[in-house]
Amino acid sequence: MFDDEDLAEIREGKESWEAETYGPTVERFGERKEEFTTDTGGQEVKPLYTPDDIADKDYEAEIGFPGEEPYTRGVYSTMHRGRLWTMRQYAGMGTASETNERFHYLLDQGQTGLSMAFDLPTQMGHDSDADMAQGEVGRSGVAIDSIEDMKTVFDGIPLDEVSTSMTINAPASVLLALYIAVGDEQGVDREELRGTIQNDILKEYAARNTYIYPPESSMRLITDIFEFCAEETPKFNTISISGYHIREAGSTAAQEVAFTLGNGIEYVEAAIDAGLDVDEFAPQLSFFFNAHNNIFEEAAKFRAARRMWAQIMEERFDAENPKSKQLKFHTQTGGSTLTAQQIENNVVRVSYQALAAVLGGTQSLHTNGKDEALALPTEESVRTALRTQQILAHESGAADTIDPLAGSYYVESLTDDIEEEAFEIMDEVDERGGMRGAIEEQWVQRQIQEVAFDRQEEIEEGERIIVGVNEFEVEDAEPEMDLESVDEEDERRQIEQLEDLRERRDDDAVEAALDDLAAAAEGDENVMPYIVTAVKAKATVGEVCNVFRDVFGEYQQGVSV
Repeated sequence: MFDDEDLAEIREGKESWEAETYGPTVERFGERKEEFTTDTGGQEVKPLYTPDDIADKDYEAEIGFPGEEPYTRGVYSTMHRGRLWTMRQYAGMGTASETNERFHYLLDQGQTGLSMAFDLPTQMGHDSDADMAQGEVGRSGVAIDSIEDMKTVFDGIPLDEVSTSMTINAPASVLLALYIAVGDEQGVDREELRGTIQNDILKEYAARNTYIYPPESSMRLITDIFEFCAEETPKFNTISISGYHIREAGSTAAQEVAFTLGNGIEYVEAAIDAGLDVDEFAPQLSFFFNAHNNIFEEAAKFRAARRMWAQIMEERFDAENPKSKQLKFHTQTGGSTLTAQQIENNVVRVSYQALAAVLGGTQSLHTNGKDEALALPTEESVRTALRTQQILAHESGAADTIDPLAGSYYVESLTDDIEEEAFEIMDEVDERGGMRGAIEEQWVQRQIQEVAFDRQEEIEEGERIIVGVNEFEVEDAEPEMDLESVDEEDERRQIEQLEDLRERRDDDAVEAALDDLAAAAEGDENVMPYIVTAVKAKATVGEVCNVFRDVFGEYQQGVSV
């Protein structure tokens, strides 16, 4: 680092540059904009950064080394030099057999982990023949009604050889139980099951709205999963605390970090209150962030989040296990940044966003297909998205050294700015009783909505350029695309298979398993073993979720019934 004399000279040199070189040029020619900010408008971007901007940094305490606290430079000592990030392509479409076919295709193309998308009825805990499911079966992901669907999805895919991420929240306990049950049938030791369930219900109340039960009951299910998996599936990440959907709803980068880590605090507190030891379950926590277009802001965001989580776990929860302090995260490129106009531009957007995630030290990555603004991605789009990661890994050099942006006067300053702003937001959350309190009084939702409104206004007024949308448009009609679609016949077949399952199964065994589950839910036993028993008896996702609906009730914003 520079000493005081060096900094004084740099400061004097910068003042001279501003007066003699930069200032006269700006006065004569102007600049592109009156004010430059990071992508989300959270931090001012100055024209030049020097060592003076990070003069007060303590290298060991604030930056450090990879694999050591405060983990600013990465949670592992070798990072991508030792092992590349897991390349996941979010997939799930129509029927279980179609999803199985797509999974095999992706694995054949070099994907190293699976990421499973579920249709809306499954996400809401409804079977495909429910009235609420009509017209939605298989449309936003795969329809999973029973263990037979889950077995079909993973037919020919040994669960001890792949890592599977499942984007599921309110019914996460049921889908996890189905995955465990399939592993049991394959003869896979539960200790060898690897993957992640999103299981982040707080962000559903704040940003995405696929919740079912009241917050208190939902938190009980989450802590039951923590306890069960710590004993049964220690390699499985029990939650992916998600800032992705918070950012998709319109938040700034600093808000994404603040609200995500705030939710993380709520889950840790709930688990401790349930009697769990922080160093037993915290190593299984993982996070899920968004990557938008501003490479430097996104990389700085990831670095700040790592440093903040290490501090939170040590200072608030007295965590001693180093793994409890390591913020491990998955990244998905920004779905909300994709445009229906000139969709080839989306390939470029996704590439830059993926670069930001890798420079920021992600542990796994999903790159969106160019056509996801319009429909589920086609095989061609998925292949291009996967090739984007492979080119980044093997041709770009971005993975060859650890935290390559460290020491940049701008990036280190920006990392500090995001951290400072995020902690300020978290202080206000604490004053409102934590994230649950802030969500229940709609404060979090209002903060996100205000930013989203401002950003959209900037786009409409031309202050924020979206290439191909409000600038650099083309007059010619866009070429027609071969889009992925879901056949209505798939819904009919899914319902027929469900009806056939109900005719073939042992109804007495199903009823007994569901009764036992209800008794456990009404008491204080861990419900996970009972869910596993129920799904093995061929109880459906909807039937298990209906047990919880009867015991816990359903939640509506502002009203708990």
